[in-house]
Amino acid sequence: MDLLTVSATVDPTILGVLRSGVTDVCRPRTELTIRSVDWDHPDAEALRASMAAEVGPRYADRAALMSKTQANAVDESSVHRTFLVYRRDQEGAEQAVGHAALRWNGADLELKRMFVHPDHRGSGVSTALLMASENAARDQGLSRLILQTGDRQPDAVRLYEKSGYTRIPVFPPYEVLPFSNTFEKRL
Repeated sequence: MDLLTVSATVDPTILGVLRSGVTDVCRPRTELTIRSVDWDHPDAEALRASMAAEVGPRYADRAALMSKTQANAVDESSVHRTFLVYRRDQEGAEQAVGHAALRWNGADLELKRMFVHPDHRGSGVSTALLMASENAARDQGLSRLILQTGDRQPDAVRLYEKSGYTRIPVFPPYEVLPFSNTFEKRL
C-alpha cells in the first residue's frame, strides 16, 4: 500500500559537497513513494542485508558481545510496521532505496533498521522514513518514538539530532551494549 507519493525538484547546490569536493548532482525531478510492507518483503530483506554489509564491519570487534546478548536482534513478531521508500526516476524505473521498521518495545514503538542506500543519501529518503514512522506512532496514540544507534554511526546520530530527537538514558534491552546511543522524539 502506498502511503504517500511525493515529487520534488531538488536544487543540487543544497545537497552539499561530496567527499571528492564535487558538488552532488541529482536528477532534476525525483519521485519518492513510501510503502508499508511485510517485514519479510524481498526489498526489505535486501536493504537490511545492505545495511548489515555496511554497518557490520564497524562493529566487527564487538561481534561476540552483540551475538551473545542478542539485544539488537529484531523478533519479527514484535514488528508493528515496515516502511520502504521507492524512488522512481524520469524513465519510470522504481528502486527500493530506504528502509525503516517499528517494533514494540514494551509500551513504546522503537525505530529499527533505518537505512538509506548510499547513492540516495541526502535526497529526502531519511526524512520520508522518519515522517512515516512518527505518523505511525501517533496513529497508535503514542507521545514519543524511541530508537537506539551505535557509537560508530555518527551520521545517524547527526540525522536524529537534526530531526528533533533528544538523547535519553539507555533503555532495555540495550543496557548490555555500553556503546548505545538512545534517543526519543516527543510527538
